[in-house]
Amino acid sequence: MKISIGNDHAGTDYKFAIIKHLEAKGYSITNHGTDTNDSVDYPDFVHPVAEDVETKSVDFGILICGSANGVAMTANKHQKVRAGICWTKEITELTRQHNNANICCIPARYTAVQQAVAIVDTFLNTEFEGGRHERRVDKIAISC
Repeated sequence: MKISIGNDHAGTDYKFAIIKHLEAKGYSITNHGTDTNDSVDYPDFVHPVAEDVETKSVDFGILICGSANGVAMTANKHQKVRAGICWTKEITELTRQHNNANICCIPARYTAVQQAVAIVDTFLNTEFEGGRHERRVDKIAISC
């Protein structure tokens, strides 16, 4: 499985832990995030991840910032992206099951690193339920 990951300065340590965990499982990772804790502008790292997901060059995206709000808002500007903020296992499952999210947004200031790794595992291992949810998901994107 191919994963694109991005982060701002609040998510650097999280990103490295997630990459290490996923690479140990044999996943291929594209790193678009900053590798330092120096302040950066998160959209610069979100757009490349969203473009990877939108063009299907990867299976899923992972974005990390302090609250996850900024990265989710930015990613969701892309027509084929459904980025959900994931801070618990239950929310993460619903984001995949009901909304067919293709980008997992993690709030680094509100989760622990181990929790974030578990959230990623839940996200990647949860299937979209389809059915009545598919009809709703099909209505999300705006035709241009």
